Amino acid sequence: MPVSKAHATWYGDIPSGAGDFTAGDSITGGVTYKSRFEGGPGSNPEQLIGAAHATCFSMALAGALADAGFPAESIETTASVTLRPVDGVPTITKIELVTEGEVPGVGADQFREFADSAKANCPVGRALSGVPEVTLRATLAGG
Repeated sequence: MPVSKAHATWYGDIPSGAGDFTAGDSITGGVTYKSRFEGGPGSNPEQLIGAAHATCFSMALAGALADAGFPAESIETTASVTLRPVDGVPTITKIELVTEGEVPGVGADQFREFADSAKANCPVGRALSGVPEVTLRATLAGG
């Protein structure tokens, strides 16, 4: 498997400086203190973690469903990443995954079982195992 790469540069001090990043061939963005810690415009690392987790989870769920004979028409996942001070240090304390699938032939309970398994087994989720709280709400479209 290929090695995935990203690059970041920070210019200046933290309160007034700024940074930029690239990931792969097409993802770029900028980050500032305000975008990371005050909800200002721009990007932040936690958004990138959320995007990675939502994407990985959705792929793992779609793969498991397809392997069981339930190919998904769509899996839509949102990851909300919470950053809070812990002992004075900014720390990711919670990730909330909310997913909705359009999957013909699968029941709601079955879908939640597949989603729980995907949460436990997607590579990004496993890498984030140190986050104290990772929640999942999984529903079928129209259900």
